Amino acid sequence: MKLLIVEDDVDFAAALSRAMKKRGFEVALAHDAIEAQAVADRFAPSHAVVDLKLPGESGLKVVAMLAARNPAPAIVVLTGYASIATAVEAVRLGARHYLAKPANADEILAALLRDQPDAALEVSPEPLSVARMEWEHIQKVLNEHDGNISATARALKMHRRTLQRKLEKNPPRTG
Repeated sequence: MKLLIVEDDVDFAAALSRAMKKRGFEVALAHDAIEAQAVADRFAPSHAVVDLKLPGESGLKVVAMLAARNPAPAIVVLTGYASIATAVEAVRLGARHYLAKPANADEILAALLRDQPDAALEVSPEPLSVARMEWEHIQKVLNEHDGNISATARALKMHRRTLQRKLEKNPPRTG
């Protein structure tokens, strides 16, 4: 079993690499989409763990590139912010599963070894509500600013207290 880990967090990638080697994988690392292409060409992975947020190209581009390979590896997408829309897109492009960070090696292994994509990520006939899209966008921007509420509020051109109130509410329903 050959695992390609595409992750820009060097420390997390190294730790996951060690954990997956202990679980029987031969592991190769890439830290962006360009490097992932080069490594995949020479390594021919049977499995891949892809971070959604990479420098330059999105991890979704890496998922599409890997899924187009013959044979396509089993792909699990990891991300620091969970978004239903991106989860559905990742599965549509060929990922088997989608996990929000922090995910441990056992959770990642279980997702990698699944035979079928996660049925819970089927496309809903109802579009996301405006409130849900707003909440997911706030989570994305918050993640981009390492959880800093003041920086996130500035980036969103929103008062800090307004943002704080939105964050204290439970996420809205998907539909």
